[in-house]
Amino acid sequence: MYKILTLNNISSKGLDRLPHDTYEVASEFQSPDAVLVRSAKMHDMEIPASLKAVGRAGAGVNNIPVDKMSERGVVVFNAPGANANAVKELVVAGMLMAARNIAPAWKFATSLQGDDAYLHKAVEDGKKNFVGFELPGRTLGVIGLGAIGVRVANAARALGMKVIGFDPGITVERAWELSAEVQQATSVDEVLVKSDFVSFHVPLIDATRGLVNADRLKFMKDDVVVLNFAREGVVDEAAMVEALNSGKAHAYVSDFPTNATKDHPRCITLPHLGASTMEAEDNCAIMVAEQVRDFLENGNIKNSVNFPDVRMARQGVQRLSVANANRPDMVGQISHLLGKAGVNIEHLVNESRKNLAYTLMDVDKEIPAATVDAIRAIDGVLNVRIL
Repeated sequence: MYKILTLNNISSKGLDRLPHDTYEVASEFQSPDAVLVRSAKMHDMEIPASLKAVGRAGAGVNNIPVDKMSERGVVVFNAPGANANAVKELVVAGMLMAARNIAPAWKFATSLQGDDAYLHKAVEDGKKNFVGFELPGRTLGVIGLGAIGVRVANAARALGMKVIGFDPGITVERAWELSAEVQQATSVDEVLVKSDFVSFHVPLIDATRGLVNADRLKFMKDDVVVLNFAREGVVDEAAMVEALNSGKAHAYVSDFPTNATKDHPRCITLPHLGASTMEAEDNCAIMVAEQVRDFLENGNIKNSVNFPDVRMARQGVQRLSVANANRPDMVGQISHLLGKAGVNIEHLVNESRKNLAYTLMDVDKEIPAATVDAIRAIDGVLNVRIL
């Protein structure tokens, strides 16, 4: 039986992908094979020696000590794209709310007191203060063209907007999905200077911290709308608030409220609703559960944030899975030990990702326990499993 530890409530539709006859799922385990998590912080958690995989039912992995997991050969999975539609819809809603001044207009309407005749007159007198603008013909800049960014760009094109995007690491898969009418930028600055709206879809790393700052706001368009449904920290909030106060920027739409933004009249702040739909939670749980199951049962890796994608169809008597440091001759050393034991390799796949590597080998007979121990003892080997 595989033991799966859940650190948050995981959608039952995802857990249903783990057969009850081979998987035991609980919120408390001493020696779990895998952990499924949403937002629970794992940085101070003691990592069990039995742990082989962590599945994050979402895209970001800031709550997981990925480096520590990598040192142990623990594969960390996420669910990129599973919540993409939910975030896309919220970005579109944010653009409409900002363009039509819906938040302040709503606040104005709900603050009115008096009989209906008074309300009707107050509405007619006050509506001139909330005149907005329409989206067609406006330019949306999208920084980060992953699963979410591509959907946002395509949705904006469908609304009649011009779109310019930037992502130096765009994958072939995402490039195929992206509308051919999206203009390609060569830098973040090119996107910012040309855009009426800017939406960010990037992880928070050193290179993305403060992408919008005081210096860049100076050359952005007047009345620009900045949307941050990515991560707190991508936008320098002090600079953003100053741009709003001076009239340089029209609105800031953020999924990460702070004391600096939550009561500002030109800020629309939401309580981290990006992926908060029933469909997104189900999709994330299903994707990550299937990935963890395929890894535990077959050793295949898809959508890992620390190890390379590796997939191989079964064709031997037994399968060997090895996670190791990316060093020369690791496969050679493993193969040599198997040869000494009279075990023939029928098929193998070896891939690397930065300083980590992963190998699957299908062999023609069972590998002796002593040989497995010898492979495990190779300097640089992090994790060995027989499947």
